[in-house]
Amino acid sequence: MPTIYQLKSRFQDLLRPICKKLAANGVTANQVTLAALVLSLIEGFALWLAPGAALPLLLLPLILFIRMGLNAIDGMLAREHDQKSNLGAVLNELGDVLSDAALYLPFAALPFVSGELVVGLVVLAIIGEMTGVIGVQIGASRRYDGPFGKSDRAALFGLCGFLMGLGLTSVLLYKILFAVGLVLSGVTIFNRARNALKELDTQ
Repeated sequence: MPTIYQLKSRFQDLLRPICKKLAANGVTANQVTLAALVLSLIEGFALWLAPGAALPLLLLPLILFIRMGLNAIDGMLAREHDQKSNLGAVLNELGDVLSDAALYLPFAALPFVSGELVVGLVVLAIIGEMTGVIGVQIGASRRYDGPFGKSDRAALFGLCGFLMGLGLTSVLLYKILFAVGLVLSGVTIFNRARNALKELDTQ
């Protein structure tokens, strides 16, 4: 199913010159992974510290875009500059779910947002990423199937953060958006599990 993740290769092409410069200057994939996590934790703390404050909400789309770029760069450093490691794999997977939790759970504290929907989205996001990793555990590839992967979650929360930062506090709007995200998250988990099993059947 369509997902923003399908644009990853084009995004990586744009970032490749930056990646080469970082590699030439001794920057490692693990350092970039940790930088993305620290950035997410700082932004998440700002969102928790001042619920509904315009500046952190308006900054969220930019932070999410930078995080996406850092995530792409750490992968390229690992694959294209011989920096793959077991530690890197652990940091990459844990960093993603920790960053998601830090950035998205603060939305549950907003009075015009359904906290249950936000928490549910974060929980399903963690389960979705775990399902993708289980593919490797059973002998398939790491599954990134959509329709609601990491990049799609970032697009939803980035849009909501931007609208909230501009002062749009419609309870119904955010209930609909997060409810749709919840349903799509469930579909994503199903697709990743099903496609991992189908992949094994074709081996």
